[in-house]
Amino acid sequence: MPQFTTADGTSLHYIDEGVGLPVLALAGLTRNTHDFDHVAPHLLGLGVRLIRMDYRGRGQSDWADPDSYTIVQEAKDATALLDHLGLDKAAVLGTSRGGLIAMALAATVKHRLLGVALNDIGPEIAPEGLAVIKDYLGRNPAQKTHEDAAQFRARAWSHFKGVPHARWLTEVQNHYAETDDGLLIKYDPKLRDAVLNSGAQPDIDMWLLFDTMADLPLAMLRGDASDLLTAETFDAMRNHRPDAHAATVLGRGHVPFLDEPECLAVLTDWIKDL
Repeated sequence: MPQFTTADGTSLHYIDEGVGLPVLALAGLTRNTHDFDHVAPHLLGLGVRLIRMDYRGRGQSDWADPDSYTIVQEAKDATALLDHLGLDKAAVLGTSRGGLIAMALAATVKHRLLGVALNDIGPEIAPEGLAVIKDYLGRNPAQKTHEDAAQFRARAWSHFKGVPHARWLTEVQNHYAETDDGLLIKYDPKLRDAVLNSGAQPDIDMWLLFDTMADLPLAMLRGDASDLLTAETFDAMRNHRPDAHAATVLGRGHVPFLDEPECLAVLTDWIKDL
């Protein structure tokens, strides 16, 4: 299980597979390296070296001081991973929280970036979507088994169209541990307090962060039923960056799995640009 240690002594888990163009894949707020399981075979087939990291307090990484569960620190950890791997530059594929980290990297260490792809995230975050995140953050699900959770997700996430039961089951297995006492989240519950205290997004004008990517190859994806990235914000992003590879993914909310045809087309074109 590959690990590296950050400057403050936190051990972080990562996956490094494939050869070729380095792409650092950064997951959603409470999620982990499995966020990219579905798209990984496609990216590896395009000649990508796919690098994935569990943030501190998530997945197989160490839990840390909750005050360090911030976008700024997670951006520093991502840079430290590139240093650990001896990589001067990499492209970043960021899902949700990972996209915010990508924009923070563009604002602070742009010389380390080859390009950025944003999955269902942008410089404006809808309050409705944030409210949903704050409701479940740091809490174990009510369902007691993976099977129950998969069935519940299929019902609750009915805005995701045509998703087979096997995929929902894989998703909940990736993000919850099944125990005799029920399902447990695979991250530090104190992430809830950290996010609620510091905010789920940078405390600056994020359009300024977005504009720091002006001369980087950019890909942008949005689920058509997303409650976090509105259609209006996505249109504004496309107007800011008409050169970006962009698509709305039909039958998906927050977030697309990334192996949908629209996603694969955008990511393939983006990788060609890189």
